[in-house]
Amino acid sequence: MIDNKKVLFSGMQATGNLTLGNYLGALKNWVKLSDEYECFYSVVDMHSITVRQDPADFRQKAKNLLALYIAAGLDPQKNCIYYQSHVSGHAELAWILNCFTYMGELNRMTQFKDKSAKHADNINAGLFTYPVLMAADILLYQTDVVPVGIDQLQHLELTRDIAQRFNSIYGDVFTIPEPFIGKTGAKIMSLQDPLKKMSKSDENPNASIYLTDDRDTIIRKFKRAVTDSEAVIKHREEQPGVSNLIEIYSACTGKTFEEVEKEFDGKGYGDFKLAVGETVADILSPLQARHSDILKDKAYLDGIVKENAEKAQYFSNKTLRKVQKKVGFNEKIR
Repeated sequence: MIDNKKVLFSGMQATGNLTLGNYLGALKNWVKLSDEYECFYSVVDMHSITVRQDPADFRQKAKNLLALYIAAGLDPQKNCIYYQSHVSGHAELAWILNCFTYMGELNRMTQFKDKSAKHADNINAGLFTYPVLMAADILLYQTDVVPVGIDQLQHLELTRDIAQRFNSIYGDVFTIPEPFIGKTGAKIMSLQDPLKKMSKSDENPNASIYLTDDRDTIIRKFKRAVTDSEAVIKHREEQPGVSNLIEIYSACTGKTFEEVEKEFDGKGYGDFKLAVGETVADILSPLQARHSDILKDKAYLDGIVKENAEKAQYFSNKTLRKVQKKVGFNEKIR
């Protein structure tokens, strides 16, 4: 805990363009959590290099992501918003934790199997030990709570296992983190294949709404969204496409599924899709304007990067020194 507040950690990779799913499932919830927790929100650029990146493009994407955090409503004075690569403790702790993680545990990680299939020409050791770096990210700040999607629960369970294993050997060193899963908008699905998650890496540009899409593009994509032949606006398992649109509209308006169904009772899919598209465009418009302003103000952004990296370094050093002492490393002469 910091100042009697529980600690929360989360982060996103600096690759691709953030989607509406990233916003409704993560960023929007992060803003609500800022008052309750001491929050560390990282641009996890170290995780991103398991796949080859163009350096100039990668740097710009990382800057865009950090600016999007702020544009979405995260106050950099209340939240620690920083680049993972600017805090050396992430890599240092990851190496130590590698020595307390078993090959069999990493072999079971479904994300490694999925990414290996997608990048068969570059199955590197970093991809294999990716979950250990994620564990270091979390444990470095004595994190109590981690907002995660359902697809990340396996990694958090491994983090908990590693922490408990280390604690059983060396005593009460790490806080054991708990998952936090938002109830609304936790998993926004693809507009073209509602059985899979909306992804920033989807090859079909019509499948995802990107946070930087203009109004016309957003509405056009929703008009093309997959529904079904029943022409009834109901949230039910046999109508995944319509249910996904209802969840998006609900997350944007705060209305319950039942209220959404009642609002569009007797109306066709065309009217519903247009309403969802316009609502999403209205939500994203001020975020886009703020994002543009932040990127133009280099001094403001550089100040945030410097100040928050120093804050993250300070808190991470507390844990790292404790861990280094426990495993028997000689203390640095200061």
